[in-house]
Amino acid sequence: MVAFDLPLDELRAYLPDRNEPPDFDAFWGETLADARRHPVDLELVPVDAGLRTFETFDATFSGYDGQRIKGWLILPAARSGPLPCVVEYIGYGGGRGLLVERLIWASAGYAHFVMDNRGQGANGPVGSTPDLGGEAVDPFYPGFMTRGGLDPRWHFYRRLFTDAVRAVDAVGTLAAVDPARIAAYGRSQGGGIALAVAGLHPGISILLSDVPFLCHYRRATQIVDTEPYAEIPRYLRGHRDKVARVFQTLGYVDAMNFGPRARARALFSVGLMDDVCPPSTVFAAYNHYAGPKEIRTWEFNVHEGGGPFQLTEQVRFLGDAWGQSPRG
Repeated sequence: MVAFDLPLDELRAYLPDRNEPPDFDAFWGETLADARRHPVDLELVPVDAGLRTFETFDATFSGYDGQRIKGWLILPAARSGPLPCVVEYIGYGGGRGLLVERLIWASAGYAHFVMDNRGQGANGPVGSTPDLGGEAVDPFYPGFMTRGGLDPRWHFYRRLFTDAVRAVDAVGTLAAVDPARIAAYGRSQGGGIALAVAGLHPGISILLSDVPFLCHYRRATQIVDTEPYAEIPRYLRGHRDKVARVFQTLGYVDAMNFGPRARARALFSVGLMDDVCPPSTVFAAYNHYAGPKEIRTWEFNVHEGGGPFQLTEQVRFLGDAWGQSPRG
């Protein structure tokens, strides 16, 4: 892969118009108010995964429409008081996976909550939560990008973003968690979800958005033909009369549109040869982000971005934000 997007100096200044519907705030305000009519009802069941330096729990909480969503809670076994908490969101197609895959943040001394992705987990880390959906959904291209694509009320990401906000509500009820120190973290789809949550939940103090997906859909579909963005033009090749309507719907779930509403201290990353989440789409979200922010650029990397190098940056970033001794 070679560099194919704008030069870095142009990326740093790239600030496209946002396709934001006029009732965007009302839509999300009503969506979350409706979800919060249901008690979050976080249930924790201890799990013995053989990890002697951690306490591990199978978690279940109420997400969109009160539907029950799975997750993991991982706590350092040695702690003396409420901890900062990292809420992790998973990449496209993946679920919460196995506990042994999610040990970095508790190893750093933080509480770690991993949210399962409804309806995903078949072709990545395994999932445990079905997507019960809403009302009748129009035909869609296989995948999640156009599922409910003609009406924002039924779009898949309305449900998933709502689950993600409710996950923050859930961890805020835990005695083991300091509600003033909650981070939203994810890469790819997880990075886009985390960005949306930062704009929707004022309880987020830190955002770690790694090579975020779900940003600036129109641009993404114009310059790459890789999955998952390619699901959108492949649907529209057949539904030629639905272009405006699909992009109007996507405006409600474009993570770029949540950035101007976010105030959390943020660390983004981008791979400058990324043909899955093109650099200009990441910089569009970053440049529209309203809170204090930094971005790490990985010049010769594609969608893996900085990989373990970026993870090292994130550990340092949280240590700087929360202090080097998070254990209570």
